[in-house]
Amino acid sequence: MSELRRNGPSPVRSYTEWDPLEEVIVGIVDGASFPQWHTALEPVLPENQRATFRQQAGRPFPPELVQAAHDELEGFVQLLRSEGVTVRRPEPIPQRQPYSTLDWTSTGMYAAMPRDVLLVVGEEIIECPLAWRSRYFETLAYRPLLKEYFHGGARWSSGPKPELVDAQYDPAWTDPAPGEPTHLVVTEFEPTFDAADFTRCGRDIIAQKSHVTNAFGIEWLRRHLGDRYRIHVLEFDDPHPMHIDATLVPMAPGKLLINPERVRKVPEIFRGWDVFHAPTPIIPDSHPLYLTSKWITMNILMLDEHRVVVERQDAPMIDALKKWGFTPIPCDFRHFNSFGGSFHCATLDVRRRGALDSYLD
Repeated sequence: MSELRRNGPSPVRSYTEWDPLEEVIVGIVDGASFPQWHTALEPVLPENQRATFRQQAGRPFPPELVQAAHDELEGFVQLLRSEGVTVRRPEPIPQRQPYSTLDWTSTGMYAAMPRDVLLVVGEEIIECPLAWRSRYFETLAYRPLLKEYFHGGARWSSGPKPELVDAQYDPAWTDPAPGEPTHLVVTEFEPTFDAADFTRCGRDIIAQKSHVTNAFGIEWLRRHLGDRYRIHVLEFDDPHPMHIDATLVPMAPGKLLINPERVRKVPEIFRGWDVFHAPTPIIPDSHPLYLTSKWITMNILMLDEHRVVVERQDAPMIDALKKWGFTPIPCDFRHFNSFGGSFHCATLDVRRRGALDSYLD
């Protein structure tokens, strides 16, 4: 260990969602389990899944579904490698082993969504202060990779480790009535944020407050990154916000994919961009979606400004992408969707070939 840094550029370097992808972390579903029930879960679960999560708390997800999602992940990995992308994977950690702080006890959930727990900005990789107790130690699955990237020259930092005591959550949270403003379950007691509530456009980073990301967390990130980056906090017509990447997706310079139900008016900072309205999802009602809405179809992954990975069964999205001038790359991922994410959620783009630039007015 006398030589802690290799010569050459940092192994971590990514400024946008669309520069040519060179290296990526793809999550795993090993040991995936229902999280311990907690008040923070209810606001973001589909209404028809809340009873299931209460009843199955701490138990494994159906093994046949875990296996199907595992097989899809392996196919996705092979697809990425065939497109010239280096793929890295986290290490399995025990998800049903109880752990405690001074104030509470929980079990884990999975290490399937690196996009949630780690944020890459430039040559820095940041461990996020997550709001769910069931995800308190999730980044441990990525520690071997984080140490490797650090020794290779990357910056490695971490948001303030939250206490996640009861004061962090509003016990009076209820579903907003139609027309009422969104009422978030997280308070401003301490900073929390998920990386998936941010999307990168070079010097400009788009953020939203959500049921896991508060203003305190956004301000912490703003100060941490400094004047080199500008964080823009946007609001959408989403009564259950959690993660921005099924609402607003920058696909290339001047090209924006939006959720037509949540983005009623295109934000002014995207003035002059081509705006594409995501087609209505066709996921059948019979397919289990434990942690997400059918709009997970928007959760695509750009390999560069043209190539985009999309769910193979999502014919409307594939047709739309072709019409808009992109090259869709179909991949089976419907069973993975059940766990709350798709291609963007399941990945962390560690390195893209590009430089820091400005794309917004």
